[in-house]
Amino acid sequence: MTDTSLARPTVRRAWLGLMAVLPLVLLIAMDGSILYLAMPRVTSAITPTADQALWILDIYGFVVGSLLIAFGNIGDRYGRLKLIMIGAVVFGAGSLGAAYSQTPESLIASRALMGLGGATLLPSGLAIVSSLFPDPRTRARAIGIFAATFAAGFAIGPVIGGLLLRQFEWGAVFLINVPVVIGFLISAPVLLQEVRSTSYGRIDLVSLMLSFAGILLFTYSLKSAAAHGFTPTLLTIGIVGILALGLFVRRQSRVDYPLLDLDLFRDPIFSIAILTGLLTLVVWSATGYLSGIYLQSVLGFDVFNAALLTLPGATVLTATCVGTARIVERIGRKTALVATHLLISVGVLLLLFTTTEVGIAAFIASTMIAGVGYGLSFSLVAEIAVSAVPAERAGAASSIAETSNELGNALGISLLGSLAALSFRLLGPGVAGTLNETLDQSDPEIIVRANEAFLTGLHVAVGAGGLLTLATGIIAWLWLPRKLPE
Repeated sequence: MTDTSLARPTVRRAWLGLMAVLPLVLLIAMDGSILYLAMPRVTSAITPTADQALWILDIYGFVVGSLLIAFGNIGDRYGRLKLIMIGAVVFGAGSLGAAYSQTPESLIASRALMGLGGATLLPSGLAIVSSLFPDPRTRARAIGIFAATFAAGFAIGPVIGGLLLRQFEWGAVFLINVPVVIGFLISAPVLLQEVRSTSYGRIDLVSLMLSFAGILLFTYSLKSAAAHGFTPTLLTIGIVGILALGLFVRRQSRVDYPLLDLDLFRDPIFSIAILTGLLTLVVWSATGYLSGIYLQSVLGFDVFNAALLTLPGATVLTATCVGTARIVERIGRKTALVATHLLISVGVLLLLFTTTEVGIAAFIASTMIAGVGYGLSFSLVAEIAVSAVPAERAGAASSIAETSNELGNALGISLLGSLAALSFRLLGPGVAGTLNETLDQSDPEIIVRANEAFLTGLHVAVGAGGLLTLATGIIAWLWLPRKLPE
């Protein structure tokens, strides 16, 4: 693709453009981490069912993941700045709706609206990196800053959320989005120039609908089955979702302008990089969600103190993002990519040593070790994916990399979260579908059984995630060439 308005950006304008987007990156990272810790308060306030609680968490990611590539193409055709500005308004409106929601259904709808806006905001991050920083070394630095900003948002999000939840109702965690969005709407027209491509194709609406419907139907059936058990209706919905996704993949090889460029996956380096981005967020989102409930509902910490316990891991994660370039120079890209999986695996498997009485040391050690792996992944994946393809396909590669992250974020809560929910349903006292609903009971025996069932579900989920990342690390070591392209 050729950008008509920003073909050779100056160094100063490149960094100013990145700085204009970083507040949104910070906001999105904070939003996710705050919501994990706020969920017990949300559950108590509006009493969602087990599957509604999961939808509150992951509907945002699924909407974003389903629309990310399409909106990337729309931005190229009609103007990236114009689309980002519209998306920021939609995101802000969704945040306001979420803040004042009184029912699970309205909160889910508001989160979906936030996802619609987020699907226009997120592609701007990697798009700026790929178009404003053509030099590989400068681009690596920019990606490191981008990733470090995301990590910093995750680090300060729980602390800010804890302070807000101590003083205000849970809706405050969404209201803080509004001033950031307003600031972006004021600064973006000044700091960013309009960017569009001279070569583009029409958006394939059939592909868009197939991918969106397939993801939502499949995950709805999976999550509902975990909460309530399989029924013929849920099985049918799941099969329809799988068929829709199959038709989507098949269509991408036949249309002139596919939403997903399948040819890129012929390169093993690109495929492993995308798989790394996907699995990293699968494990990260699931462990963040389940650990937040564990710290508050099982061990009894309040929101603020639970947030403080996340800081060591988040600090390590941020520092690793900043230092990834130096780490890669010393050990090489392949070793760094393999180490990503091994560190995440070891880190999350440490959560197997948690109990209903003791678990703080294991939790902190887990987040610090896995944090190094997360930091490597956030900085490496996009850079390796873009470097593995020809320059003219860098835009498509960066969009797919960002999509893998968003889908991983949603799939982690949906798949591993549903696995934990299924364990709780099978092993728990059977009083209610979620731990927080069950803990409202006054019977001590019921509370003990509920905590033990939740902990078993947590162990099953993190065990599955840890083994999955370990297996992927081994595959990467055996499959990838010794020297990865710069």
